Amino acid sequence: MQVQAADFFFSGLHLRGNTSNQLGSKVTPVFATQLPGLNTLGISMVRIDYAPWGLNPPHTHPRATEILTVLEGTLQVGFVTSNPDNRFITKVLQKGDVFVFPVGLVHFQRNVGNGNAVVIAALSSQNPGAITIANAVFGANPSIPWDILARAFQVDKSVVDQLQAKF
Repeated sequence: MQVQAADFFFSGLHLRGNTSNQLGSKVTPVFATQLPGLNTLGISMVRIDYAPWGLNPPHTHPRATEILTVLEGTLQVGFVTSNPDNRFITKVLQKGDVFVFPVGLVHFQRNVGNGNAVVIAALSSQNPGAITIANAVFGANPSIPWDILARAFQVDKSVVDQLQAKF
Protein backbone atom coordinates (compact mmCIF):
# COMPACT_ATOMS: atom_id res chain seq x y z
CA MET A 1 0.00 0.00 0.00
CA GLN A 2 2.95 2.36 0.55
CA VAL A 3 4.76 1.57 -2.72
CA GLN A 4 5.15 4.52 -5.07
CA ALA A 5 6.44 4.99 -8.61
CA ALA A 6 9.56 6.64 -7.18
CA ASP A 7 10.52 3.28 -5.60
CA PHE A 8 10.98 1.90 -9.14
CA PHE A 9 12.70 4.90 -10.76
CA PHE A 10 16.30 6.13 -10.89
CA SER A 11 17.61 9.06 -12.89
CA GLY A 12 21.23 9.89 -13.53
CA LEU A 13 22.94 7.21 -15.61
CA HIS A 14 23.17 9.69 -18.48
CA LEU A 15 25.50 11.88 -16.39
CA ARG A 16 29.26 11.44 -16.69
CA GLY A 17 30.87 10.43 -13.40
CA ASN A 18 33.72 12.47 -11.92
CA THR A 19 36.94 10.63 -12.78
CA SER A 20 39.24 13.24 -11.19
CA ASN A 21 40.63 10.81 -8.63
CA GLN A 22 43.69 8.63 -8.15
CA LEU A 23 42.21 5.75 -10.15
CA GLY A 24 40.63 7.79 -12.93
CA SER A 25 37.27 6.01 -12.69
CA LYS A 26 33.84 6.50 -11.14
CA VAL A 27 31.22 3.83 -10.47
CA THR A 28 27.61 5.04 -10.34
CA PRO A 29 25.59 2.23 -8.74
CA VAL A 30 21.92 1.43 -9.12
CA PHE A 31 21.45 -1.08 -6.30
CA ALA A 32 18.48 -1.58 -3.97
CA THR A 33 19.84 1.25 -1.78
CA GLN A 34 19.43 3.70 -4.70
CA LEU A 35 16.35 2.04 -6.24
CA PRO A 36 14.23 0.35 -3.55
CA GLY A 37 12.08 -1.42 -6.15
CA LEU A 38 15.05 -3.71 -6.88
CA ASN A 39 14.76 -5.28 -3.43
CA THR A 40 14.43 -9.08 -3.77
CA LEU A 41 14.53 -8.94 -7.60
CA GLY A 42 18.10 -10.23 -7.94
CA ILE A 43 19.30 -7.59 -10.41
CA SER A 44 21.13 -4.26 -10.39
CA MET A 45 23.36 -2.19 -12.62
CA VAL A 46 26.17 0.35 -12.66
CA ARG A 47 27.60 2.96 -14.96
CA ILE A 48 31.37 3.19 -14.89
CA ASP A 49 33.23 6.17 -16.34
CA TYR A 50 36.96 6.08 -17.07
CA ALA A 51 39.38 8.87 -17.80
CA PRO A 52 42.12 8.02 -20.30
CA TRP A 53 44.07 5.12 -18.72
CA GLY A 54 41.60 5.09 -15.82
CA LEU A 55 41.27 1.88 -13.81
CA ASN A 56 38.50 0.05 -11.98
CA PRO A 57 40.99 -1.88 -9.82
CA PRO A 58 40.96 -5.62 -9.07
CA HIS A 59 37.84 -6.41 -7.07
CA THR A 60 35.22 -9.09 -6.61
CA HIS A 61 31.45 -9.22 -6.19
CA PRO A 62 30.75 -11.98 -3.66
CA ARG A 63 27.04 -12.17 -4.51
CA ALA A 64 26.85 -11.49 -8.26
CA THR A 65 27.93 -12.26 -11.78
CA GLU A 66 28.58 -9.10 -13.80
CA ILE A 67 27.96 -8.55 -17.50
CA LEU A 68 29.46 -5.41 -18.98
CA THR A 69 28.77 -3.53 -22.24
CA VAL A 70 31.14 -0.89 -23.61
CA LEU A 71 29.26 2.24 -24.69
CA GLU A 72 32.30 4.39 -25.45
CA GLY A 73 36.06 3.83 -25.62
CA THR A 74 38.45 0.89 -25.48
CA LEU A 75 38.91 -1.22 -22.33
CA GLN A 76 41.19 -4.02 -21.29
CA VAL A 77 39.21 -6.31 -19.00
CA GLY A 78 40.23 -9.42 -17.19
CA PHE A 79 39.61 -11.88 -14.41
CA VAL A 80 41.52 -14.61 -12.61
CA THR A 81 40.07 -18.10 -12.30
CA SER A 82 40.00 -19.81 -8.91
CA ASN A 83 42.68 -21.96 -7.28
CA PRO A 84 44.64 -24.00 -8.16
CA ASP A 85 44.93 -22.75 -11.75
CA ASN A 86 44.63 -18.97 -11.17
CA ARG A 87 44.45 -18.42 -14.94
CA PHE A 88 44.39 -14.81 -16.12
CA ILE A 89 41.66 -14.33 -18.75
CA THR A 90 41.84 -10.97 -20.55
CA LYS A 91 40.44 -9.23 -23.62
CA VAL A 92 40.48 -5.75 -25.15
CA LEU A 93 36.93 -4.51 -25.74
CA GLN A 94 35.61 -1.89 -28.14
CA LYS A 95 32.33 0.00 -28.29
CA GLY A 96 29.43 -2.48 -28.40
CA ASP A 97 31.42 -5.42 -26.99
CA VAL A 98 30.11 -7.45 -24.04
CA PHE A 99 32.11 -9.38 -21.43
CA VAL A 100 31.03 -11.40 -18.40
CA PHE A 101 32.78 -11.76 -15.03
CA PRO A 102 31.68 -14.91 -13.16
CA VAL A 103 30.47 -14.51 -9.57
CA GLY A 104 33.16 -14.14 -6.94
CA LEU A 105 36.17 -13.96 -9.28
CA VAL A 106 38.71 -11.14 -9.01
CA HIS A 107 38.38 -8.86 -12.05
CA PHE A 108 39.24 -5.38 -13.33
CA GLN A 109 38.75 -2.95 -16.20
CA ARG A 110 41.25 -0.43 -17.57
CA ASN A 111 40.76 2.22 -20.22
CA VAL A 112 43.54 1.63 -22.75
CA GLY A 113 42.51 4.50 -25.00
CA ASN A 114 43.42 8.16 -25.11
CA GLY A 115 39.79 9.25 -24.75
CA ASN A 116 37.14 8.69 -22.10
CA ALA A 117 35.40 5.32 -21.79
CA VAL A 118 31.93 4.44 -20.47
CA VAL A 119 30.32 1.09 -19.67
CA ILE A 120 27.02 -0.11 -18.35
CA ALA A 121 27.13 -3.34 -16.35
CA ALA A 122 24.33 -5.51 -15.01
CA LEU A 123 24.76 -7.64 -11.90
CA SER A 124 22.81 -10.70 -10.80
CA SER A 125 21.97 -9.35 -7.35
CA GLN A 126 20.21 -6.27 -6.00
CA ASN A 127 23.10 -6.08 -3.50
CA PRO A 128 26.18 -7.54 -5.25
CA GLY A 129 28.77 -6.25 -2.80
CA ALA A 130 32.23 -5.15 -3.87
CA ILE A 131 35.54 -6.04 -2.30
CA THR A 132 38.44 -4.06 -3.75
CA ILE A 133 41.45 -6.30 -3.20
CA ALA A 134 44.12 -3.72 -2.35
CA ASN A 135 41.80 -1.75 -0.04
CA ALA A 136 40.65 -4.89 1.77
CA VAL A 137 44.12 -6.36 2.25
CA PHE A 138 46.19 -3.24 2.95
CA GLY A 139 43.46 -0.95 4.32
CA ALA A 140 41.77 -3.32 6.78
CA ASN A 141 40.74 -1.76 10.11
CA PRO A 142 42.29 -2.88 12.33
CA SER A 143 45.27 -3.72 10.13
CA ILE A 144 46.08 -7.29 9.20
CA PRO A 145 49.33 -8.05 11.07
CA TRP A 146 52.36 -7.17 8.95
CA ASP A 147 53.98 -10.60 9.36
CA ILE A 148 50.93 -12.32 7.85
CA LEU A 149 50.97 -9.98 4.83
CA ALA A 150 54.76 -10.19 4.47
CA ARG A 151 54.62 -13.97 4.39
CA ALA A 152 51.58 -14.14 2.10
CA PHE A 153 53.08 -11.68 -0.42
CA GLN A 154 56.67 -12.84 0.14
CA VAL A 155 57.97 -9.35 0.90
CA ASP A 156 59.60 -7.73 3.92
CA LYS A 157 58.00 -5.53 6.56
CA SER A 158 59.01 -2.26 4.88
CA VAL A 159 57.00 -3.15 1.76
CA VAL A 160 53.95 -4.02 3.87
CA ASP A 161 54.32 -0.76 5.83
CA GLN A 162 54.60 1.22 2.58
CA LEU A 163 51.49 -0.38 1.11
CA GLN A 164 49.42 -0.06 4.29
CA ALA A 165 50.32 3.65 4.45
CA LYS A 166 48.63 4.18 1.07
CA PHE A 167 45.30 2.83 2.29
